[in-house]
Amino acid sequence: MPTLATNKRAHFDYELLDKFEAGLVLSGAETKSTKMGHISLKGSFVTIHDSELYLTNATISHYPYANFKIAYDPTRSRKLLVKKSEIKSLIGKLHVKGLTLVPLRVYTKRRLVKLEFAVARGKKAHDKRSDIAKKEDERTIQRTMKNQ
Repeated sequence: MPTLATNKRAHFDYELLDKFEAGLVLSGAETKSTKMGHISLKGSFVTIHDSELYLTNATISHYPYANFKIAYDPTRSRKLLVKKSEIKSLIGKLHVKGLTLVPLRVYTKRRLVKLEFAVARGKKAHDKRSDIAKKEDERTIQRTMKNQ
């Protein structure tokens, strides 16, 4: 499963609770552009409209060899393919205050383009600082072990 794009800020800004997998509904040119790696999840999020999930604000750049006769919007909302039972459970989880859906990565599974997203809770500033301190401690331990 080669990863095409990752959301690097998700692990830093959010505490991830549950992970889910969904298929992405893309046009042919968008699929080719995505498989070439021309997708960015920076600033994107997952929304629910009329009991359907959408990936909002993800940027898929224009495929250079496609013939677009109409204006192409690289940040349009793209529908996610998820089972209805999962959507109902997600709606129930999102009624809890402070929870949101965050896209984590886009990857291919056989010939399909999939999105991994998570139910997440935003971290406070002191949580982020403690995470940074833990990482620095681990790095210093690794350096001292390597030097000895």
